Amino acid sequence: MPVTTIAGKEVHVNDEGFLTEYDEWSKDLGTELAANIGIDTMTDEHWKVIDFLRADYAEQGETATLRRVSTVGGFNTKELFQLFPKKPARKMSYVAGLPKPAGCI
Repeated sequence: MPVTTIAGKEVHVNDEGFLTEYDEWSKDLGTELAANIGIDTMTDEHWKVIDFLRADYAEQGETATLRRVSTVGGFNTKELFQLFPKKPARKMSYVAGLPKPAGCI
């Protein structure tokens, strides 16, 4: 796996830039990853989604789909599109330091 430096920390990523090592992620790194995709300010609402994704991944062993985030996590789909415009599932998982969800292009 390629190694790159983000927010001053060396991390393992795949060919698409998604982190491959769960434990290499930190909130500072998440903030930097968000900035890389045009999310300049991470609000409490952003972090609630990211916290859910990381906890769900630790429990389930796979990245939650947009449907799971809204049904199990209780997040409104419209709000997810506002927080993470265009491709929310892909962007949420990227910021959370998780693999792309299954079925995500």
